Order: sequence, then C-alpha cells, then structure tokens
Amino acid sequence: MYLDSTALLLLPALLLALFAQGRIKAVYHKYSRVPVASRVTGAEAAQRMLCDSGNDAVSIQLVHGQLVDHYDPRNETLSLSEGVYGSDSIAAVGIAAHEAGHAMQKRDDYAPLGLRSVVVPAVSIGSKLSMPIFVLGLITSWQPLLSAGIALFSLTVVFSLITLPVEFNASRRAVAMLQASGIITSQEEEQGVRKVLNAAAMTYVAAAIGAILQLVRLILIARGGSRRRD
Repeated sequence: MYLDSTALLLLPALLLALFAQGRIKAVYHKYSRVPVASRVTGAEAAQRMLCDSGNDAVSIQLVHGQLVDHYDPRNETLSLSEGVYGSDSIAAVGIAAHEAGHAMQKRDDYAPLGLRSVVVPAVSIGSKLSMPIFVLGLITSWQPLLSAGIALFSLTVVFSLITLPVEFNASRRAVAMLQASGIITSQEEEQGVRKVLNAAAMTYVAAAIGAILQLVRLILIARGGSRRRD
C-alpha cells in the first residue's frame, strides 16, 4: 500500500489492535481454566438459554479452531469452537451465551443485526475493490477513481460501526440469560464472564477505530494528490 507520513495515523489503531488481541487471549486463557459451579458446558448452556427463552429454531454445532465461535442468522446455526462446545469453564459459557445472544437478536428482530446482515454483501465487495481502485486512482491521478475507492472503503467503516451495538447488546443479553437460566450462580462467575466478553468487545472497538483512521488517511492522500496536480 502507498506509504507516506499519513501512515502514522494507523499506528494508534495498530497498537490498540495488538493490545486487544493480547487481552482477549490472556483473559480467555485464564477463565478457560475456571469451571462454573453448575458444571454446564458451552453447548449445554447455549441450548438451555435458548430453550428457556422460547427459541427452539437454532441448531448448535461444533467447529474446529479456537475463538472462531459465531452465529449465522441465515441458517439459524450457532457454531461453537472446540474449547467452548464441551467445556464447562467461565470463558466457555460466556462465549456460548454471547452467540446465543445473537440468536435472540435475530428472533427479536433487533434492528442493528438486521441492518448488518443487509450490508454484508456490499461490504464484501467494497473491501475487495476499494484499495485496488484507490491505488489505480493514485497511479493515474484520476480523481473519480480515488473517490470511488474512498466510497467503497466507507462501507467497511459503516459495517464496523454497526457491529459495535450488535456486539455490546449480545453481551448484555448473554449475562442476563446466564443468570436467568441458573448457569452462573455467583458474583465471581458473573465478573469473569463480563471480563471475557469485554475483552472480546475491545477487538471490535479496535477494528472500528482502525477502519475510521484508514478512511481519514485515504481522504488525506487523495486531497494531497489533488493539491499536487493543482
């Protein structure tokens, strides 16, 4: 990618991203070794919470990998990683509850989740084409290409910003469901779950800040090129 002094804008985002990744790994490692008193596994927790909430449309499956847990609203599938599916740790039930929270968002027609699902196809295209188009605009010094690249990258920023309320809301639902279903029964377990979910949320905050700073950088580069041509 084109390098100049504006690249320094990305340094805070890079540092924050590294911190967020280190934080989630450390917190996950700590609380993946602390079992909940109820001895409920991640898969069992998700199933119980969804049933208790009257949501029986979701299927739960095991996927390979670490911290790759996710919920797919298109086919109502909740995928839990190996360290979550069969584990009865605080980290496991917290992560499983978070993904169950997304499933409840789908059932309740939570607007930000629906909006995020709608923009996904456009964001996928924009993320692939924005930089090639922008760089081509720099090479050819053609402002319409630069503007098109910036506009396409803006979709990534929009997606990152929409993701924040979706993730924070899912975490709030997670804690409430864990308590209502009797899966966590003490203040210590609740605090542990919150630490795991807050650490995970920080990765989304870092991604949003990084996207915003990259957008600002592209705008500054485009304006700098325009001034040089003038």
